[in-house]
Parts: sequence; structure tokens; C-alpha cells
Amino acid sequence: MKKISMVVAILLATSALVFGSGQQSSAASSTGSTLIGIAMPETHVLRWQKDGASLQHFAQNRGYRAEVAYGDADQSVQNRQIQNFLTNGAKLLVIGGVNDGVASVVTDAARDRVAVIAYDRIIQQSADYDYYITFNNFKVGQFQGQGIEQGLNLASATADNPKYITLFAGSPTDGNAFFFYDGAMSVLNPYIKSGVLKVVGPYPETSKDTANFQRIATENWQAPIAKTRMENLLSNDASGVVLDAVLAPNDTLARAIIEACLADAKYASKLPVVTGQDAEAASTAMIKTGQQYMTVFKDTNKLAEAAIILADQILKGQSIDIPGATLASGDLREIGNTGRKYVQAYLLEPILITRDNWKVPVDAGFYTADEIQANNLQ
Repeated sequence: MKKISMVVAILLATSALVFGSGQQSSAASSTGSTLIGIAMPETHVLRWQKDGASLQHFAQNRGYRAEVAYGDADQSVQNRQIQNFLTNGAKLLVIGGVNDGVASVVTDAARDRVAVIAYDRIIQQSADYDYYITFNNFKVGQFQGQGIEQGLNLASATADNPKYITLFAGSPTDGNAFFFYDGAMSVLNPYIKSGVLKVVGPYPETSKDTANFQRIATENWQAPIAKTRMENLLSNDASGVVLDAVLAPNDTLARAIIEACLADAKYASKLPVVTGQDAEAASTAMIKTGQQYMTVFKDTNKLAEAAIILADQILKGQSIDIPGATLASGDLREIGNTGRKYVQAYLLEPILITRDNWKVPVDAGFYTADEIQANNLQ
């Protein structure tokens, strides 16, 4: 499998990708006649740039025309891009939606008998599609909770000398954010209830506590929002304590939170245990040096390949059989609940990354050791 960095470099060299403007890529394979439209939500989180490039690469390798569009975290922009795919005769859409508003164009796709795969974000409040491919996102959250459990040695902590934590969640428009949070709290809640772990700031026991979840959520996964909230916490609710941990739902937000902590003299010599997700090169570099405690590696190169295998099987009318993916069942079937129906949710497995195994993404070809070194020097 080619390294993802090579894929991105090749595609950027041959495509007119306009990441900043939300415009559609002009790149398409000249060897295929069947068009697959790939709609990604934004580019400010690096993984979506990589995912779009990987999806296009794998689709073209299977003989399809493939066009990619990035939505600038604006659902109206993304909806226009998807309408363009439909106008141009797309037979299948792979959609990482911005928010629930994408459901209206999924209805249009169903009317045109165009299959839709929800990609790593479920399309909520829609009964007009049948397939969702993602990772076991409850387990992603469990890994984050376990990172804090390990990093603080909570099993040996006591209520007489409690540890202090503050909580962040992802975007409330991203259904995955709820699974991440609930997975983490399934690990942390017992320690909180026993008094071993004290929460500073809002504490939704689960994501079903909508009012408090909204208070810790980070709209559109925007790092400046997380940084500002962390700065406010350090100046107010957390001013009288030293935080031992921060539950951060992804790497982009983790780095913003760490940046805020580094500006506070209390954390000059020792940072809190900060979690993450996506195994971005910049965060892996910080894990290597001890600034960020952990991340979760979701090999999105494999996810993109699995999504295109699924697309190929759908378009050819074949039985679904995706190597490395399992159909959600039992309690995990809830991952495929759109609020209107249960779609077929295919799950890949994530990997917990700490200082002990930071090389796993490098070995998987997610990026190179030189990229890690370059981030260490920044």
C-alpha cells in the first residue's frame, strides 16, 4: 500500500484542489466512465484533506472517475457540491457531512437512485441511504478514558488525594462526538463517582445531558474555540487547582489546549495528561516528547480503501465483504442509528497510541519519521 503522504503529494500535483474556497476538484480519472462523487466536510482538520485524496486514489485505481469537493465546514456549500455531483451523473456518493443539513441532498440522491455511503460521520435524520463506514468510535472514547486512567494511575489514587480533570467534547453537529465522549466516560465515571477524580467545570455524565454537553462541545472542531475555552477555564474555574488531565476529543483540539496550558506558569514544568485522536504528525511528535499523553490512530488510509471496496461492491451488485471491517451488531448497532432508521454500519478497529508505540502510524505509512522530526523542530 502506498504511503498516504505519497498519495497526497501525487494528487496535489495533478489536481486543481482549491481547499480554502470549498470548490470542487477538477481531477478525474480518464479511464473510467462511472463517476463517484466524494464530499468531505472541511480542510482545517488535516485528516479530511488526506481522506479526500485517498478516496480519490483508491476509486481511480479501481477504474472509476472520482471527483472530490471540500465543504469549508459550511453545509450549504457542501450541498451545492453534492448537487453538482448529481447533475454530472454520479452513480455513488461518499459523504463526510458537515451537519444534519446534508440529509436534504441525500434525499435528492435517493430520488435519482444514487447510492450514498456516509463516511466516518453518520448522516442523521435521514432514511434515504443504507451504508455507513467508520471506526468503532465508542472504543475510540474508551481508549481516551484509558489513557487518562493510565496516565494518572487512577487505580492507585484515593479520594483523600484526588486528581483534577476538565472535559472537552467534539462538535455537536458530528454524531461521532457523542460516541467518543460516552466511551471515555464509561471508563472515567466510576472514578468520578468514587471521588478519586474531580471534574473542574461542566460535567455531563453522558452525552444525553444535552445542556452540559453543549457547554463542553467544540463547534465544528475549531481549535481557536477550544483554546479560548481552556484559557477561560484556567483563569476562572481551574484557577485554584492544578489540573492533572484534560479529556480532549481530537489532536487538533489537544494541541490548542496544550498551547493554552503552556502560557500558564502553573504548567511550565508539568503539563496535564491530555488525550487526542487522529494520530496527526504534530501530535505524534508531542507524544514522543511527552507534551501530549496519547492519541488514537484510526488508519484513515484503510478506511478510505474500505469505503471504496464497499462502493465497488454496491455498484456491481455484489455481496458486501470488506476485509478488516465488521458489521455493527448488538449494542454497537446503535452506531448506525440515524434517528430515522438503522443503516448498515461497517466498523474498523482503532489503535491506542502512547509514547511506547508512537511509531505505529509511521510503520503503517500514515506519514514518515522525517515528518515527525520536522514537527519536533517547530
